[in-house]
Amino acid sequence: MPAGAERDQPGDRAVVATAHRVVVKVGSSSLTNPGGGIDPERIGALVDALVAARLAGREVVLVSSGAIAAGLAPLGMRSRPRDLADQQAAASVGQSLLMEHYGRLFARAGLGVGQVLLTVDDVTRRGNYRNAFRTFGRLLELGVVPVVNENDTVATHEIRFGDNDRLAALVAHLVHADALVLLSDVDALWTAHPATPGAHRIDVVTGPDDLAGVDVTRRGSAVGTGGMQTKIEAAGIATSAGIPVVLTDAPRAAAALTGERVGTLFTPTGKRRPTRLLWLRHASDAKGRLVLDAGAVRAVVQRKASLLPAGITQVEGHFASGEPVDLVDPDGVVVARGLVSYDSDELPDLLGRTTQELMVERGAAYERTVVHRDALVVLAD
Repeated sequence: MPAGAERDQPGDRAVVATAHRVVVKVGSSSLTNPGGGIDPERIGALVDALVAARLAGREVVLVSSGAIAAGLAPLGMRSRPRDLADQQAAASVGQSLLMEHYGRLFARAGLGVGQVLLTVDDVTRRGNYRNAFRTFGRLLELGVVPVVNENDTVATHEIRFGDNDRLAALVAHLVHADALVLLSDVDALWTAHPATPGAHRIDVVTGPDDLAGVDVTRRGSAVGTGGMQTKIEAAGIATSAGIPVVLTDAPRAAAALTGERVGTLFTPTGKRRPTRLLWLRHASDAKGRLVLDAGAVRAVVQRKASLLPAGITQVEGHFASGEPVDLVDPDGVVVARGLVSYDSDELPDLLGRTTQELMVERGAAYERTVVHRDALVVLAD
């Protein structure tokens, strides 16, 4: 057997135990008590597991939910509010409390923490994702543990990641992590809710076929935003980019990080891809739509070509240069998403015309593509 072959066998947790850079995501219910406040024992046990990994020479990035949950009690809220303004108020109060706990607990081991609050714009606009990557890299070089959360105080329903499971998968790709550990209030992925008669734990998932018949419709804690479905989707994002994932509960964090056979292992199904395109596919909401003719659809989807004004028949929505837009075929089916290089009010006068015609009439600035192929991700085969 070639060197390293054993480690690559499906189900072998050595891929996590030997991972140098690890992203760990923890949910609200794993950090808080029934009243919504931060549980000192739970957060302390999690930090102990992360400290052990960090002191062993590994780099750790923590994606932590819990800001809204931590802010409920101080604001006299009995449950997670549905109103966006109330959620943002709770996040504003709770985020500082959460970081205070992390800072104090990591400091006992001589480790510092750095708060990183992200919005979708931070990682889908040109250049911004590079700055995020540099920030993470420098924090890790300095021996700091980055603590990541969505910036709930400014995010809107229209512009947000939606849940920290997806955020964790995207951060794992952004920081070039070697593994992702998703911590929940359930010890693994089960074929149905663990309380369901006949349900059993799934040890390894090697692809979508292993999920056939799995029922994840029943939700868990009332203080979180996601359920098992969001974790499966997050695992799919990470594994499609070549990153192995372990899903387990928070008390088994140390065991998962050291390669013990706990939880469910999702093995990689694809290879690492350009970071911005992964964010564009999974983290962006289109600000508008460009309707393409049949020839442009073939060029974009089959030849992976850039989109030119000549292939666009209609512009829908309001957007600025650099924002994501959906590219749709004549029947309205979304075939791709990309970062547009024109404002929406500029495009109507350019439709159906070649870049050469536009350059002659309007100058060299109009020779550019509408969506460059390097800023475009195909969503349909």
